[in-house]
Amino acid sequence: MTHYGFLSTFPPTRCGLATFTESLSAALVRHDDEGTIVRALDQPEERGHQDPRARSRVRTDLIAGDSLSALRATLALNACDVAIVQHEYGIYGGRDGDEVIGVLAALRIPAVVVLHTVLVAPTPHQREVLEEVCRLASVVVVMTIHARDNLAATYAVDLTRVRVIPHGVQHVALRDTKPHSGRRVVTWGLLSPGKGIEWGIRAVAQLTDITPDVEYIVAGQTHPKVLAHAGEGYRTMLAGLAGDLGIGSSVRIDGRYLEASQLAALIASADVVLLPYDSLDQATSGVLAEAVAAGVPVVATAFPHAVELLSNGAGIVVPHQDPDATARALREIITSAAVADRMRETALRETNKTTWSAVADRYRAVTARLAAGRAA
Repeated sequence: MTHYGFLSTFPPTRCGLATFTESLSAALVRHDDEGTIVRALDQPEERGHQDPRARSRVRTDLIAGDSLSALRATLALNACDVAIVQHEYGIYGGRDGDEVIGVLAALRIPAVVVLHTVLVAPTPHQREVLEEVCRLASVVVVMTIHARDNLAATYAVDLTRVRVIPHGVQHVALRDTKPHSGRRVVTWGLLSPGKGIEWGIRAVAQLTDITPDVEYIVAGQTHPKVLAHAGEGYRTMLAGLAGDLGIGSSVRIDGRYLEASQLAALIASADVVLLPYDSLDQATSGVLAEAVAAGVPVVATAFPHAVELLSNGAGIVVPHQDPDATARALREIITSAAVADRMRETALRETNKTTWSAVADRYRAVTARLAAGRAA
């Protein structure tokens, strides 16, 4: 039986990597075993209540700039059979998160590093950090073919150790849908500049002639790091923009953290999921994966994951910062049941390949080979 260690942010931290690790660990760790979580933090926090039903437990924290916590993290992970490390520049201490390199270098067990961002135009130091992280990994996981190709083109990485395993998804039960008036466009996730919500609002402002009315719901708390240094300025700007464009009553910016059942109900109630992100580099998007898995048509800007995942017809890709093109795509889906139904059918055909249980099986196969090689 493989004992898994996980290095990542983790609930109660509310971010995409924390949710990813919680879902992966729940699917990967067998009922008769227990996983070890090492939680990455900017500063010390109370451990808080842990779900007694969870099979993975937070054992210690890796705190930015704290060498003693790095030692404890290394000891906790080395007590496992294999470590699964989530990599994102912003979650570890040091310049471009380079403190994670010391932890990886001290591991005596195989490490699977999961890359959530593969920058197309990294700074020299960002390139050095990612190359060293990949060098220290036994296996590197990316979630799209585009990310693998970008690694090959931009970084000095041993591609024989790179695996493509898609982002896992939960099934969304359509029975959770509650009736609502109007045509519903939904964006969700932690709110921060760069999410491009202002372009979504400008697009929805061009749809006021549609009956019943189009409503735009933006769900999610402000990203904790944004909240710490900029407060709610972005959220306030968005509300002001909607008012200035005369659609204040049609745009709902919901700042609550939605529990899984609430989020599932919101997704299932959507006519369209809109992802108007500004980023040109976003290699993976859990929001996009969940929307497609729910069979909801998607309109997204041309970030890499969207280009790849929507290429089979599950949605429409539009240029960045182009509210006119976004409005046309939304209109096409909202006003044509045939278009929307075709996108739903296309999306749902792919869902079984990316459930968390299917994705966990892929990780399990990778780690089993590593464990066998270590034993030999």
